[in-house]
Amino acid sequence: MLIDLHNRTALVTGSTQGIGKAIAATLADAGARVAINGRRRESVDSVITELQSESASRDLIAAPGDVTDEAGTSDVHAAAGDIDILVNNLGIFGATSALGISDEEWRRYFEVNVLSAARQIRSALPGMEERGWGRVLNIASDSAVVIPEEMIHYGMSKTALLAVSRGFAKDAAGTGVTVNSVIAGPTHTGGVENFVYELVDPATPWDEAQREFMLTHRPQSLLQRLIEPQEIANTVAYLASPLASATTGAAVRVDGGYIDSIIP
Repeated sequence: MLIDLHNRTALVTGSTQGIGKAIAATLADAGARVAINGRRRESVDSVITELQSESASRDLIAAPGDVTDEAGTSDVHAAAGDIDILVNNLGIFGATSALGISDEEWRRYFEVNVLSAARQIRSALPGMEERGWGRVLNIASDSAVVIPEEMIHYGMSKTALLAVSRGFAKDAAGTGVTVNSVIAGPTHTGGVENFVYELVDPATPWDEAQREFMLTHRPQSLLQRLIEPQEIANTVAYLASPLASATTGAAVRVDGGYIDSIIP
């Protein structure tokens, strides 16, 4: 099965690290022209240099800017050009007790994790529909379905993102544009390492800390380990390709069996 994304332009928000960076590299390896996004131009340029040093054939462009506001979104989309594949990867998370989540934090999580994605779709979707082809992929989380007690605000935002995806898929019906969510399970990134150490003694060696975290805080995982970013990226690349033309309005799980349900 060959995933061919030549002559397609992709924008991956929050792609200077973690899952976003892996997705950007994988889409580029499939032939897409990929816009790398982060708030700071320096970090964007650094990642482009790094990824192209690994493979000189990767077609990468800089699209720095803050996609959590309208002005930043306008700058990013102008740098990217006509977007055929939009991957809303940007997101924030962190542990806070249920009663300790302030109004400000509820709003911040909604604005960054939900509203920014809706804003990107609103900007990119009309062009996709006009050209008769497009892919929108929102990176959700197992926390959208299995709400974690230590970060209800994060779970809420990812649940809302599933609704956003389904709604825009209906709006794009019959246009050749698909809109899907990818439900990522507990994934091994730098940010997650920091999160693990918020819940596990920071003096614990990483391999032991990871095992303790999974057994104590994510015991439902059938994989019994953190997922690697590349494993998420592989699914995103497939859904971004013409091969996934019949998949839309879906929430596709790459969760290591974490969600205890036989329904996708």
